[in-house]
Amino acid sequence: MDYKLAVIQHKVGFDKKENMERAARGIREGVEKGAQIVVLPEMFNCPYANDYFPEYAESYPRGETYRFLQRQATEHGIYLVGGSVPEKEGESLYNTSFVFGPDGSLLGRHRKMHLFDINVPGKIYFKESDTLSPGEKITLIDTEFGKIGVAICYDVRFPEMFRVMALKGVRLVVIPGAFNMTTGPAHWELLLRARAVDNQIYVAAASPSRDTAGVYTAWGHSMIVDPWGEVVVEAGSGEEVLVADIESAQIERVRQRLPVYKHLKQELYK
Repeated sequence: MDYKLAVIQHKVGFDKKENMERAARGIREGVEKGAQIVVLPEMFNCPYANDYFPEYAESYPRGETYRFLQRQATEHGIYLVGGSVPEKEGESLYNTSFVFGPDGSLLGRHRKMHLFDINVPGKIYFKESDTLSPGEKITLIDTEFGKIGVAICYDVRFPEMFRVMALKGVRLVVIPGAFNMTTGPAHWELLLRARAVDNQIYVAAASPSRDTAGVYTAWGHSMIVDPWGEVVVEAGSGEEVLVADIESAQIERVRQRLPVYKHLKQELYK
């Protein structure tokens, strides 16, 4: 079944309320352009830094961000992939994406499985594992438009995760992500297109917009990639709302012309 997908790229600052207001404006614009599924960026309510994750973390389902996302999904009658937020459970913190249906029901919760630990001398050092705990489950969401997979940022570097989702019937994987100015130009588009081609599915990634005055400078360049590996639509570095048609026929055309998926379904890969 065909539908329109919106990917929101907005600025993330220090004011949580303002971050949510920016997200709300992006959601509204996406809906006005016909989107039935909307995706927000990674850590859309919080500066991307270990010092801020504990401060901004909320327990769910009692947190204000959770209620905000639920309200947005209900008011607009959309499927909403709530980017990701710092989630607190007991003594642990997670990088978590909450997904809501058009009636406001929680359809899934994806906790980032692969934490972003990097050390490129002279360029970037960051260890999510200093504050965050990893998730343990692959997340699949059932919608009227088909099954959707959810991954977060660094998860995209692990093709086995996407292969499992594809074999379980996923035709779109959404990825809230915040690649930086080192990994972004090197690997962002490469990895998104590779995961789409590997599994002959659509891949959509939502990044915060670039803010050189912030504590972490995101690459931006949110995009939607089709099953042939072509970039359907791509943002620049600033705030932007991308909307594209997700076409079932395109998936079938690609799989018929180049029957990779047929081989993936063989017992060897299960």
